[in-house]
Amino acid sequence: MSQKKNEKPSAETATTTPPVAAALSPEQLEELKTRAAKADESWERLLRTTADFDNFKKRAAREKIEAAQYASFSLIQKLLPVLDNFEMALTAAQSAQSDKLASLQSGVVMIQQQLKSALAEAGLEEIDATGKPFDPNFHEAISQQESTEVPEGNVLQQLRKGYKLKERLLRPATVIIAQKPVANS
Repeated sequence: MSQKKNEKPSAETATTTPPVAAALSPEQLEELKTRAAKADESWERLLRTTADFDNFKKRAAREKIEAAQYASFSLIQKLLPVLDNFEMALTAAQSAQSDKLASLQSGVVMIQQQLKSALAEAGLEEIDATGKPFDPNFHEAISQQESTEVPEGNVLQQLRKGYKLKERLLRPATVIIAQKPVANS
């Protein structure tokens, strides 16, 4: 007897029996309970660790933002007395008499030294270019000038100081470069 493809098998040929759970011994049941408890404990520990890590990431991001916002706080604290001294010098200059001019000049020089000291503590370095070979990494040439006293390619004159903050260039020195005089024949 051949069955057609669309026909369903008869009830006699296809018996459906529900799967029977294997009988567990009390020891196996206890072991399963112990493993389930350990799995629950591990799951809780994973959730706590994940939450702790998320909190750490949020705190680190917040601290990074705050550090960037207040990075110049210490420098500004050091510069405030310099600003106060400049204001006092300007007030003194407005009422200065000729005999007090030397005193005013020395006061301004002291303020300049105070400012340089505060900036040096923050890592600022001056770039002294005069007489040194031209270096495009630290110097900005605005012209060339003939000179017999300074070798060709060296800095003849520094027009504006350059500065580095630690090892990073903050502003190049503006310079004039020496060149050999043109021979007049």
